[in-house]
Amino acid sequence: QVQLEESGGGSVQAGGSLRLSCAASGYTPPSSGCAGWFRQSPGKERERVANILIGDGSTGYADSVKGRFTISQDNAKNLLYLQMNALKPEDTAMYYCATGSGWCAALASYTNWGQGTQVTVSS
Repeated sequence: QVQLEESGGGSVQAGGSLRLSCAASGYTPPSSGCAGWFRQSPGKERERVANILIGDGSTGYADSVKGRFTISQDNAKNLLYLQMNALKPEDTAMYYCATGSGWCAALASYTNWGQGTQVTVSS
């Protein structure tokens, strides 16, 4: 069974940076499919932050994070990253990594989820 574990969350002041990591275990990494980062804050729906096509590395971003966040992968180590720069208080949320297949920009395409890591940005 695929297990995903996020790390790297924490508290930071506005304008600061964090790098989230997601380690996958328990499976042979696919040569295709999707991996992504999502976030959810209290009272709000879970939303896509960034996604990557495992096969060719094509990426996509939510408009709210374009130019500030970067998703990347290390397939040899089964790791997924999210570099977050110029953080804003509105980025505060629980961040989740996930894998799946199909349309990578759609939350419904993801079937394997981590437990999440909290990111808090203070003004």
